Amino acid sequence: MTVVKSTLPEADRKIVGEALQHTLTDLIDLSLVAKQVHWNVIGARFRSVHLQLDDVVTTARTYADTVAERAAAIGVTPDGRAGTVSKSSRIDEVPDGWIKDEKVVAVMIAALDAVIRRVRQGIGTTEKPDPVSQDILIGLAAELEKHHWMFQAENV
Repeated sequence: MTVVKSTLPEADRKIVGEALQHTLTDLIDLSLVAKQVHWNVIGARFRSVHLQLDDVVTTARTYADTVAERAAAIGVTPDGRAGTVSKSSRIDEVPDGWIKDEKVVAVMIAALDAVIRRVRQGIGTTEKPDPVSQDILIGLAAELEKHHWMFQAENV
């Protein structure tokens, strides 16, 4: 049942809805991964990495809400349930326990890389059917790539 009607044709709505849903699950998982390593980071760069992780969480949570609301606006119900996120996120599982700052940086580089790759796929698939959603994904990609760059700079 679709309560919210969209001006997008059904085929376009399906394409865009899938791109937004994939992005939503990746962003929810990214925020969880970043918080997990945020709580468990240790090492000489603890403070700088700890604070940088908060920035990633803020970006992920803000854009997750934007993406979910865009999905709802086009008549697609967003699904951020734990089981859905677990099944469909592209981010690898993080180790438990204390994690050295170097390992945290590597985990975040890999996690951001996975999310950016899928967001860029979404940018491509939403170009024609819905430039509005594409614009959201473009803005998100810019923010994620900024975080990705900063973590890579930590890794030298």
